[in-house]
Amino acid sequence: MNILKIAANELVGMFIDDGALALLALALIIAVGISVKWGLLGGSIGAGILIVGCLLILAESVARAARRKFMHR
Repeated sequence: MNILKIAANELVGMFIDDGALALLALALIIAVGISVKWGLLGGSIGAGILIVGCLLILAESVARAARRKFMHR
């Protein structure tokens, strides 16, 4: 039974390794989606914000992981 629990945790960890990354990306997508739907942003500008925002969120997540790894040395 312990092996099944470990396998399930690894499977979940593959998709949800960094909770902050997932939450920030979801918040960005919702905010941009609402802004485009309400006409506050054009589609092209919204797409650009999504691309840049997701890249910034990813860079921050990678930097945070690198700091954690460096601190544990």
